[in-house]
Amino acid sequence: MTERKTTAPQKALRIRERAKKKKPEFARHESWRYARLKENWRRPRGLDNKMRRKIKGWPPTVSAGYRGPKVARGLHPSGYKEVLVYNAEEVKKVDPKTEAIRIAHAVGKRKRMRILIKARKKKIVILNFRQVKEAAEEEEEKKEEIEEEKEREAVEEEKKPKKARKRTKTKKGAEKQ
Repeated sequence: MTERKTTAPQKALRIRERAKKKKPEFARHESWRYARLKENWRRPRGLDNKMRRKIKGWPPTVSAGYRGPKVARGLHPSGYKEVLVYNAEEVKKVDPKTEAIRIAHAVGKRKRMRILIKARKKKIVILNFRQVKEAAEEEEEKKEEIEEEKEREAVEEEKKPKKARKRTKTKKGAEKQ
């Protein structure tokens, strides 16, 4: 029974993809005629409107027939339900079998790394992983550069000849003699 639940969304996703390819790009009524009208979809509401009446030769209008399967609605193409995460605490609430996380844009590098670590422990899919991976690589590169600079400075200090310190008499030393 659990197998059907996992395969049903996969089949529904394939059906949704096929339906999406057949679906036309819906244009606003007479947007092709007037430059002042954008192509953004607006429902035709006029009494005599040819698109609203679905008359032959006029572009198609949005209708429920173009919808995808109910099971696939709101799913990411990978088959997981998307969950937007802002901190590491929210990762604990995610179900790794059905949900995948997308790290919010406003999250900084430090929190991003913590979220990444927790997600890997729970084996949760991260949808914007490339960005996280790039941030982790940048962090590692910075650390390596800092270490290299420290090593260079240490090598330069060793190369410098040590100067013989001149002994100077202090007031206390002068008083003792």
